[in-house]
Amino acid sequence: MASPMRNLLTNPDRYLQSFRLFLERSTEHQSMRDFVERQLPDVIASIGNGKSTINVLSVGGGAGEIDLQILSKIRARYPGVTINNDVVEPSAEQISKYKEHVAQASNLENIKFTWHRETANEYESRMNAEKKTKKWDFIHMIQMLYYVKDIPATVRYFHSLLDSEAKLLIILVSGKSGWEMVWKKYGSSFPLEDLCSFVSSADLPKMLDAAGLKYQLYELPSHTDITSCFIEGDKDGELLLDFLTETIDFTKTAPPELKRQLIEELRKPGCSEIRDGKVFFNSSLGVIVVEP
Repeated sequence: MASPMRNLLTNPDRYLQSFRLFLERSTEHQSMRDFVERQLPDVIASIGNGKSTINVLSVGGGAGEIDLQILSKIRARYPGVTINNDVVEPSAEQISKYKEHVAQASNLENIKFTWHRETANEYESRMNAEKKTKKWDFIHMIQMLYYVKDIPATVRYFHSLLDSEAKLLIILVSGKSGWEMVWKKYGSSFPLEDLCSFVSSADLPKMLDAAGLKYQLYELPSHTDITSCFIEGDKDGELLLDFLTETIDFTKTAPPELKRQLIEELRKPGCSEIRDGKVFFNSSLGVIVVEP
């Protein structure tokens, strides 16, 4: 009898392994970097007006690659100003990598780093218990809303921490991406185990409108080479399928019919594009910038 399907987050090592492979094969970080280069300067144009200190909160900061690029833009816009950068990140391994990136980086004068090894929900509970209501000039939540218990409540909470000229930046998979096609169709068959839920940039406007918040939306094209997913027994392909389905050993534990349908879905136009014999998954992102 086949083993039951289990959520990828129950094995943090395999999750990180599959996540890093996904980043290697995708243009996700490049798309984010392009956004930070081209559009972020306008987003942060007034967050530090008249301030001697700018407070930045990174929720789910991961290994910090994108964080450091964001900080370099804030520093360039407000030279000489002290930046307090607090990072909320549950993975000890990711925090360790983040600290390595900080140690290797140049141009970080005037930036103070504080790491909190906790989830967004744990951070909120701790702040409430300590009766702290620190205000932030810039908060970013990149690719992390899938892992909170109550998405609208989490967005409302962090939005409530914004100072008057501040901005909240959220990056998620796009509602026009292959993720949307796969998860809307098969998400109910994946073992979410209350550890994650699917949300895309298409879901955010409804939540933000309901809360009466003002925001701007941006689309970031991105793709991922998933050719190895179609090669029977390919270890990288198996890892990528784990990441796409949030399932440990999806190839070995999924019912054969689900596996067949998913593999078929991944080849469909809109979900992926076939170029030069390779299959590129549409892993586009949506960016939402929320006003105070």
